[in-house]
Amino acid sequence: MTRPSSPGGELLTVEEAADALNVTVRFIRRLVAERRIAVVRLGRHVRFAHRDLEAFVAASRSDAIQPPLRLPGGRR
Repeated sequence: MTRPSSPGGELLTVEEAADALNVTVRFIRRLVAERRIAVVRLGRHVRFAHRDLEAFVAASRSDAIQPPLRLPGGRR
């Protein structure tokens, strides 16, 4: 199904946002309820901009840490 694009990009439904992030609809609804993700409210409906989903993923990222350096003899 194709939709016309808005100037700021296409808005996604809850189901489409869940598919885009490869998570459940329930998880998306929980993020909205906890106000952990930006939404566009259209009456009682919520929509998501691609850039807001990307920002959520970027903010949720944690980099790997380096393991502590071990010196010979078991000392650090």
